[in-house]
Amino acid sequence: MKLSRVLAVILTLGYPFCVYWGVQLYDGYALLPLLLVILLLRWVSGERRGERLLIILSALTLLAVTWRWGAGLGLKAYPVLVNLGLLLLFGSSLFASQTLVERLARIREPDLPAAGVAYTRKVTWAWCIFFVCNGGISAATAVWATEEVWLLYNGLIAYLLVGAMMALEWLIRQRVRRSS
Repeated sequence: MKLSRVLAVILTLGYPFCVYWGVQLYDGYALLPLLLVILLLRWVSGERRGERLLIILSALTLLAVTWRWGAGLGLKAYPVLVNLGLLLLFGSSLFASQTLVERLARIREPDLPAAGVAYTRKVTWAWCIFFVCNGGISAATAVWATEEVWLLYNGLIAYLLVGAMMALEWLIRQRVRRSS
């Protein structure tokens, strides 16, 4: 994995805490360079044109939100855009010959049977629904909740939900494999 991708992941995981503490201590505008660094790291590590296009659209959206409603909301919008980007990535793959989940599954199992292909399509749909719900809650916390609630959801609960979703999918996959 590229160093730029690793740094982007680390900064993204710590991002809610940086925003929370940064907004408490400084003007929110002082944190915008952190967001730009994350977006630049994602740009550098982006391997596909679609990924880079999402980064450009995210940066423009964050600039527009910041310009219209201030740095506080602009900074809090990043988790929403991450969910939206993942929704677009997973969702668009539903219209391709192989879903994103199928491509990932074929790394471990190149000769994926038809039942496995059908299963990966369902998993892709499940992730799309997850990203809609998670992004919606993230947006609601950014707009209507206190900074503490925003931090709790985006800095802890959302990560726990992603982990729970991955664990649940793994358990279901084991069961599906045993029954086929």
